[in-house]
Amino acid sequence: MKQNKYDDPDFFSAYAQMPRSVKGLEGAGEWHMLKGLIPNLKDKNVLDLGCGFGWHCRYARERQASSVIGVDISEKMIQKAREMTNDPFISYIKAPIEDIDFSDSQFDVAISSLAFHYIKSFKSICEKVYHCLKSGGSFVFSVEHPIFTSRKEQDWHYNEQGNRLHWPVDNYQIEGLRETTFLNDSVIKYHRTISTYINDLINTGFMIRAVKESVPSEEMLEKLPEMKDEIRRPMFLMIAAEK
Repeated sequence: MKQNKYDDPDFFSAYAQMPRSVKGLEGAGEWHMLKGLIPNLKDKNVLDLGCGFGWHCRYARERQASSVIGVDISEKMIQKAREMTNDPFISYIKAPIEDIDFSDSQFDVAISSLAFHYIKSFKSICEKVYHCLKSGGSFVFSVEHPIFTSRKEQDWHYNEQGNRLHWPVDNYQIEGLRETTFLNDSVIKYHRTISTYINDLINTGFMIRAVKESVPSEEMLEKLPEMKDEIRRPMFLMIAAEK
């Protein structure tokens, strides 16, 4: 059964209070890097996988995309996205990402933000995206960094005074399911190595255009001094590929 935590009322309520849910893209620490990987969207047909509240869908239309389709497994996410959207050229589909079935060469650009680490097979997603992208089309996505997903604890190592000593990495080469905690609830994530992300794309036929590992912006470091710890290890991995 495909995981859908966001339709749990308590979990959704906690998610809705996160900075990225309240402030949108500017509240996402990796956005300043991810947006640099997204190509010119003018007159493009765009697919957003794991669209959540629809922030990236609306961004695409602000950048003059011709049409946007957002896909999410959560009814609550889709409902919120529709409430926040007043645009006939954006449509939302409630469905698991694993079940997408679009036409051959239907889209110019496919994007996804922090969704694929919840999905067991990244290779199958690559194949589906490759199928529905036009030749020369772009596939841009972010995931939790494999350094972050390797251990189920997903936390720092602290000393007796509660100070963060380092970020431990273990079982890195053992890919697969991790039962961890997010928003004080148990969630299932899937760990895979950086090389698996890259090789699955290459073996599907994609060309890798860029690979980025998250670093806080200077502006964010000034406003939120606690963000300095985010320089000690990357929390997110971002990849841009081309068909």
